[in-house]
Parts: sequence; C-alpha cells; structure tokens
Amino acid sequence: MNIEDIRINEKRTDVLISKLVSLWELSVKVSHSFLTHQDIFRLRPHVQKGLKNVETLITAYYKNEIIGFIGIECKKTEMLFVSPSYFGKGIGRRLMTIGIEKFKTQYVDVNEENPNASTFYHKMGFVIYNRNEKDSQGNNFPILKMKRTDFYIRNAES
Repeated sequence: MNIEDIRINEKRTDVLISKLVSLWELSVKVSHSFLTHQDIFRLRPHVQKGLKNVETLITAYYKNEIIGFIGIECKKTEMLFVSPSYFGKGIGRRLMTIGIEKFKTQYVDVNEENPNASTFYHKMGFVIYNRNEKDSQGNNFPILKMKRTDFYIRNAES
C-alpha cells in the first residue's frame, strides 16, 4: 500500500486535531481491547492535548484521507496510530521508519496489554528495558518501556 502524502508538522487546526482524535479513537477501539468506553472517553482530552503540543507530528494520507499519524518528542515516539482499515498494510512501519531515520526516534512506551504493539516495535529494533505498573496518567495500565538497541541502530545506519 502506498501512502500518497506524508505531512510533517502541518498546521494543527481544530479540524485536523478533531480528525486525528477520531482516528485515534477508532484505532484504540480495535487495538486496545483492555480499554473500556469510559477509559477512552477519559483519555480523549489527553490525546487532544498531546496532538496539539507534541514536538513533531507526521500524518499519512491516502486519497486525501488521514490513515495514520505519529507524534515524536525528544527522540521518543509518543503516539503512533493507524486507521483500522489500514492495519497490516505497512502504514505504521512507514511512519516509524520516518521517525527513526529523520527524527532519530529511540524510545517508545507500549501498553503491556497490547502485545501486537510490542511485537511491532520489537520488529522495528526496540527491546524492553523497563516496566511501570501505571501509565503516565496514573491509570492501572502497565507500560513497557522500549528502546532501540545499538545492534539495530548500527545495522540500520550502515
């Protein structure tokens, strides 16, 4: 699947943020089965604020529709979400590759209860180096802290 358009730090209008939050919500409903509807509702404002403030925001478009996005802050992937209709089509890999190559992404936090995400990041060269019982908002969602290893970094840059 080809992404037709990649936009880095496009103007973060209310319309854009609203579309990204909607995509996030659709994505987590499919990929984060441990979240309740109340959890998603409660997390929405944090996601909206994160999208507005993250240092680097990269959006992927296909046929003028946003199909995925990644947010990066200080070499850490803060968010990576893909529209469920595009799961498994290489969109996340393409966005993560841009993050690694252009923005030197080295860290990511992953919900432990989302094994597909930790498997994805492992394939991208990340390994678990720590675990927290709670997420950054203090919720009881265990977090795996992952970083890219020197082995993968050396081979990717050769």
